Amino acid sequence: MQPNRITKLFGTKYPIVQGGMIWCGGWRLASAVSNAGGLGLVSAGSMNFDVFQHHVSRCKEATKKPFGVNISLTGDMSQHMEYVIDQKVPIVFTSAGSPKLWTQKLQGHGIKVVHVVPSCKLALKCEAAGVNAVVAEGFEAGGHNGLEEITTMTLIPQVRQALSPEIPLLAAGGIATGSAMLAAMALGADGVQVGTRFAVTKESSAAEAFKKRCTTAGEADTWLTLKQLMPTRMILNEYGKEARQLSDSGASKEQLAEFRGKGRTRRGMFDGDVNKGELEIGQIVSMCKDIPSAAEVVERMVKEFADCNAQLSKIKL
Repeated sequence: MQPNRITKLFGTKYPIVQGGMIWCGGWRLASAVSNAGGLGLVSAGSMNFDVFQHHVSRCKEATKKPFGVNISLTGDMSQHMEYVIDQKVPIVFTSAGSPKLWTQKLQGHGIKVVHVVPSCKLALKCEAAGVNAVVAEGFEAGGHNGLEEITTMTLIPQVRQALSPEIPLLAAGGIATGSAMLAAMALGADGVQVGTRFAVTKESSAAEAFKKRCTTAGEADTWLTLKQLMPTRMILNEYGKEARQLSDSGASKEQLAEFRGKGRTRRGMFDGDVNKGELEIGQIVSMCKDIPSAAEVVERMVKEFADCNAQLSKIKL
């Protein structure tokens, strides 16, 4: 693979970024992805401040390659951000909330900022905020998602057309293979962010029971539900089916919040309750039939990208 705008921006070998995934994105996974040539991210979504400090510190020890953090802007994350600045973490991916909140301050300390969006409208807000790159995520992605339900293949070319050509673009949602990476780049992306495939790896901090359940999932086993509360793609286990039925019945935000309760995602993904827990994962999980190392995932994607690119070069119209 030739260097491009993403590898130059992040200082990585490959334009492959590990998604920021709650209960999956600890220091072991982030450092493994970075050591393999991609960009690993420590995900703050499921970490209180003390835990976040620990994972950032351990990641710095485990890799000398560039790594970053993923921080949702839905709450007060000022303590996390100040720590990132103090520790000179080179890259911050933000999601939800406004990209204006922290972009300028982080960049003022030499930190590169990337924001995740589900639509062209929000991508343009990222450009106005001056981010270094944008992630456009289709609704195939696992976990919290956009209400618009725009697919990755539809979203990427539209965001690429809407943004200034100088802004690097990463594609996310439904990408787990080198062929998917090639397709995303053909549509205008400069690289990819991969969540589900890295969630189901040896270094993922998710429960083994959750990983094993993912390897048995079929193509229709996930659903985007809880839309009145927070659109979330999850496996339709016992809890997921109940959530879908309640959401489809027109339940209110308050009713869904009461049904979901607290700690439901931890119960499923970290504690391993694959029946009653919330199992957040993307549609492409049906192609994740094994639990490889993060390095194996990167190696497979790079090889398949090269093989598919070579095959396509032979096609004449």
